[in-house]
Amino acid sequence: MHRILTALLAMILGVSCTEKLAFAEVRDTGNGKWAKDQAMEFSFSGLDSARAHEMFITLRNDNQYPFNNLFLIVELNTPDGTSQRDTLEYEMADAEGNWLGSGLGSVRKNKLWYRENIVFPDSGVYKVTISHAMRKNGSVEGMEALPGVLDVGLQIEKKQ
Repeated sequence: MHRILTALLAMILGVSCTEKLAFAEVRDTGNGKWAKDQAMEFSFSGLDSARAHEMFITLRNDNQYPFNNLFLIVELNTPDGTSQRDTLEYEMADAEGNWLGSGLGSVRKNKLWYRENIVFPDSGVYKVTISHAMRKNGSVEGMEALPGVLDVGLQIEKKQ
């Protein structure tokens, strides 16, 4: 009986989470290192134009990631040709060096806020491009490869 209730609860939670999900896609870095010139591009269309959405960047990292923060450059291109570019910083570890995010063992999944209450009024294809902007302290040049990043994704949820 306990197993049946647990399965039913998991199914209900799974359905409610999927009802919110409007778009989700993940790109693998290939070798556990995110190259400086490896921009992650995501395209989507057909979202409800009358409803607000929440946008998230998802990222999985492991213990090879050498920093406690992450700088990203994210560009949103709309079907009408406008573009919005942001430089964002996220904490990846707490003050004691413990990884933030969810997961067991050495791999952590982070769901990072990108945009909230965004509406997609134009029909056509929207494009989001994500690049890392990490560099070592005292260095002007960006890191050629950022170790410890396994994959990067974009997730869009319908606002409740």
